[in-house]
Amino acid sequence: MFVKTGSRRGFMVTAMVAGLLVVTGCDSLADDEREEGAQQSPPPEVSVAQVLVENVELWDAFTGRIEAVETVDLRPRVSGYIESIHYTEGQEVEKGDVLFTIDPRPYRAELERAEAELQRTRAGAELARSEAARAEALAQSHSISREELGQRRAAAATTEADILAAQARAETARLDMAFTEVRAPIAGRTGRALVTPGNLVSDAIPLTRIVALDRVHVHFHSDEQAYLHYDAMARSGERSSFRQGGMPVRVGLATDSGFPYRGEVDFVDNHLDAEAGTILTRAVLDNSEGRFAPGMYARVQLLAGHAEGSLLIDDKAVLTDQDRKYVYVVDDEGRAMRRDVQLGRMADGLRIVTAGLDPGARVVVKGAQRIFFTGMPVAAESVDMRGQAEGDNELAVMH
Repeated sequence: MFVKTGSRRGFMVTAMVAGLLVVTGCDSLADDEREEGAQQSPPPEVSVAQVLVENVELWDAFTGRIEAVETVDLRPRVSGYIESIHYTEGQEVEKGDVLFTIDPRPYRAELERAEAELQRTRAGAELARSEAARAEALAQSHSISREELGQRRAAAATTEADILAAQARAETARLDMAFTEVRAPIAGRTGRALVTPGNLVSDAIPLTRIVALDRVHVHFHSDEQAYLHYDAMARSGERSSFRQGGMPVRVGLATDSGFPYRGEVDFVDNHLDAEAGTILTRAVLDNSEGRFAPGMYARVQLLAGHAEGSLLIDDKAVLTDQDRKYVYVVDDEGRAMRRDVQLGRMADGLRIVTAGLDPGARVVVKGAQRIFFTGMPVAAESVDMRGQAEGDNELAVMH
């Protein structure tokens, strides 16, 4: 009985050992096959670019609106019926061009009446002066009373005042006659005509709007922290005062990939908006090419300072692991190694790296999604860091 039991146990042990050997052999074979497959798979292709080391300008970004430097709502100075319009809507006009004509006939008649009244007054004044002179001669021989002499002197003086009043009335009538031709007070582009011939107008009715377009303003609001930062830099002598003007700005429109237009600050408001915590700032831009129109949205960058020897990389090379930022760099043996980095602000389309990279590092800027673990071999193709970033920006604008 014991022999049988022992034999059965021996058989079971032998079977278990054999099974383990078979499983172990299968696992070893699978590992060998995976290693062989891994060795046979080519390393993934990635693009790498060397970290740039440059002295950069730091710019703060804001949003703003384009406004005209000069805007005039053209209104008539005299009332009357519109006789004719002398411009095409949207036309560029020069200062002094006649845009509207108001029926001048009533004002011409008033001018003629005022000039005739002036002539009559001058004739009466000449008579009064002659009588006063005759009275002076008669007074020498006591042929006229002193009372009558005084009356003639007063009459002559009164007529001189009448001449001045008549001249003023004639000048007013002459101005009203001239104002029947409504002229452009500034050079610029006209808007649509708000009235048509035959309509009665007065100084309360606008005729059109003219905006000067040789220069434009861009208005934007900077936050209180930025304002205090600029003020502190000015007090320490690092830059000119924020209010002295001349501070450079860069501007881009909605369809621009960067900030191709240059201008300078010419005005900073005298108080901050207590609710928004911002202060109005204004810059002036040249618009000789007519590129800007009032009301356009604008992206504005204001020069905030300079940074010497900054490390720059393409922002798309940066990956995120929870709250940590990292990049892959390729070492001399062709392996992709992870580097945790600390990032600064953007500068000319590239990201400033404040810690975690060496100046000579080669950073993976394209194909990082093919890297599954640190130390993985890769096939690296060298590209230009700035050219890669600019190319991606142009592609984004096209889409």
